Amino acid sequence: MPARPESTVDLRSDTVTRPTPAMRRAIAEAEVGDAVLGDDPTVAELERVAAELVGKEAALFFPSGIMANAAALLVLGRPGTEAVIEASGHILNYEEGAAAAWGGIQLHAVPTPDGLLTPELVAERIRPPSPYVPQTSLLCLENTHNSAGGKVLPLDRMGALAGVARERGVRVHLDGARLSNASVASGVAMRDYAAHADTVMFALSKGLGAPVGSMLAGDAEAMERAWRVRRRLGGGMRQAGILAAAGLYALRNHFPRLEEDHRRAKELAAAVSSVEGVAAAEPETNIVMIDLREPRLDPTALLAALERRGVRMVQFGPRRLRAVTHLDVDDAGIEHASSAFSDVVGELLA
Repeated sequence: MPARPESTVDLRSDTVTRPTPAMRRAIAEAEVGDAVLGDDPTVAELERVAAELVGKEAALFFPSGIMANAAALLVLGRPGTEAVIEASGHILNYEEGAAAAWGGIQLHAVPTPDGLLTPELVAERIRPPSPYVPQTSLLCLENTHNSAGGKVLPLDRMGALAGVARERGVRVHLDGARLSNASVASGVAMRDYAAHADTVMFALSKGLGAPVGSMLAGDAEAMERAWRVRRRLGGGMRQAGILAAAGLYALRNHFPRLEEDHRRAKELAAAVSSVEGVAAAEPETNIVMIDLREPRLDPTALLAALERRGVRMVQFGPRRLRAVTHLDVDDAGIEHASSAFSDVVGELLA
């Protein structure tokens, strides 16, 4: 594990991880070529491994998950149509309106109490054929669901949702940025989740710990079109094997340790929930949502006080904080964060 300054426990996101020494060696020793010209063997190997992992014909290496999601929507959707999505979904709330900006696709938000769509809700939101209303071309699913606290969308629910979509001629994209976490938490293979989607994106730079990159996978025809979209969006990379090597190392070595992140998230949530005026639901994966129930607890002041004690979290709503465990946070880090949180809340309520 990379050395962590003892004074800093960074729980803002699992994207803050640094390459491990072994990953750095893989990067340094990577065989490279020109990926845009198809000459980079490490990129080609990463794409082969990723496609096999999710059971698809082909996969592409993207600089980011946002670009990969945008490419999927441009490939599957059509300008002037709608994509149905849960109201707190990442594609809707955190991707700069990419679907509309690049693809002329309107996002149709479906509110839910827990972040998880139901077949009944989706069936209601898919527009019937009519010359007077926008037509639905796409259903977007998210697994795990970031804003819902890293909840896993169960496999049977995914199958039912995809079934409703396909009955109505609607394609399905899976934003699986943290699909690796869903797989480890549920014991369900990533390919089983991905089987219910036409395209699937999953990140290398979150829980798996690579410094950059996400994968998009689907059938060969869809990925051929996505290759052109990626280049059009500026995502063509040259000697990208240096980056792909980190992703390959992550896929081959970092899955088993995701269980440690999930365990530490549960320990942090339990410790936080024991503090007066604060509540945190037991997390399913590596995201801890912390609700400030006591009105005297100001989120900005609390975060600033935590920062002074070497603990970093982010605000994720008017009175909610988010903490995400990852490979740079060990047991000592969780103990320090828990103790600092308790002390800071005590001081603010004194």
